[in-house]
Amino acid sequence: MAGSTASRSTDGGRRYAGGVKKVLVIGGGIAGLTAAWDLSVDHDVTVLEASDRVGGKLRLEKVAGARVDVGAEAMLNRRPEGVALAREVGLAIEHPAIASSRLWVGDELKPLPRSLMGVPLDVSELAASGVLSPAGMERVLAEPDIAPSDLTADVSVGALVGERFGDEVVDRLVEPLLGGVYAGRAREISARAAVPQLVAMAARGSLTAAAAALPVSDVPVFAGIPGGMGRLPEALASSARFAVRTGASVERISRAGSGFRVHVDGELLEADAVVVATQAAPSAVLLMDLVPDAAAALARIESADVVVVTFAVREVEARPLLELGASGFLVPPGERRAIKASTWSFAKWDWVRAAGRGAGAYGEDLLYLRTSLGRHRERVLQLTDHHLEVGSLADLHAATGVRLEPVATHVQRWQAGLPQYAVGHLDVVAGIRAEVEAVPGLAVCGAAYDGVGIPAVIGSARRAAAQVRSAE
Repeated sequence: MAGSTASRSTDGGRRYAGGVKKVLVIGGGIAGLTAAWDLSVDHDVTVLEASDRVGGKLRLEKVAGARVDVGAEAMLNRRPEGVALAREVGLAIEHPAIASSRLWVGDELKPLPRSLMGVPLDVSELAASGVLSPAGMERVLAEPDIAPSDLTADVSVGALVGERFGDEVVDRLVEPLLGGVYAGRAREISARAAVPQLVAMAARGSLTAAAAALPVSDVPVFAGIPGGMGRLPEALASSARFAVRTGASVERISRAGSGFRVHVDGELLEADAVVVATQAAPSAVLLMDLVPDAAAALARIESADVVVVTFAVREVEARPLLELGASGFLVPPGERRAIKASTWSFAKWDWVRAAGRGAGAYGEDLLYLRTSLGRHRERVLQLTDHHLEVGSLADLHAATGVRLEPVATHVQRWQAGLPQYAVGHLDVVAGIRAEVEAVPGLAVCGAAYDGVGIPAVIGSARRAAAQVRSAE
């Protein structure tokens, strides 16, 4: 999001010896902040962020009487990078109090069967859920008899799962899951990039058998941070290990001998190394002079606009939601609803429930919940805040039977919020990296490359920091 404030710099009064190299990190989201954190151990690092605050899609806002996440509110726990970084900066970890979700299918909230990105882990559980029609279940039961899939070339997730389980599994299970993670469409997203484990399993034979044989783990799937995921970028930026300049719009990067010149709002900065940690489209513009082929490839990566609507409601009014024993629900796109998901933060996170106690204007207890809207090529940003709020509340009422009258609402718009990993994405990224790595001191990172989740983005940033070091 574009910033409109004057440039602000914080550096914590750091001092460096003359031999320390200067690094500029462009982009103050979690990718840029992580790269800066890693490099600041032995480099003079400045983060340049165009907007008026750092954090990107990890953002806290005050809604009624409490600060809550209005962007990403959880991270994968079974991938280590996110939890590890949080602990490095001294933050605690919390796991969901309730991890049971529902699926809104045919005007009814049905149990969401356990799956591996839509591939059922237990066929009996899938049948009992009622998510699929009898014909759909019959197609699932026939999957073990299908020959191993030919996956010599990349295919879409929808093509892979549809070939083995049929379109109904794709439409009712895979689509809502991918819609939540990527804001994308199953028949367009790369299987190799999004579900590499499924690709490997399908090449060997039955996905049903492979999924059933997976070891049962009691490790929670997701993790959060008490007080919100937005505390992670705040902790990184306030660490005093590197400087942060907000309201700093980078216009151009050029080579200067063995280093770089970075043009920032008419000012010229010099650096020994540059890490570009912005979204795909602005990264393409910034890299055009240095690595034109990589820049062109980045420019072709499409993105989806997404919206998160957060509601604060009186506990007495929303109490029936507690009785459902769920943390929210997903919506398949075929249901043609306004929203694609609802997260009941008050049920999912103990810290949110605690934050709502006495948070009302008259000391009443509040519950916080949110809806998500926007898939690839949907024009959700054109809708007014009122339209988004009314549509969300109507869907919540239709799904749960509970009519809510919020005491406060926050609408958060994320333009080009999630990059789309089209078929062949891994080859595209390999080509981008090959050209970038041929320029000593230049590195890229962010959600456009190795995964859109918080741990994957952090991993991308740490790879970029290591690349800068390897070129020295």
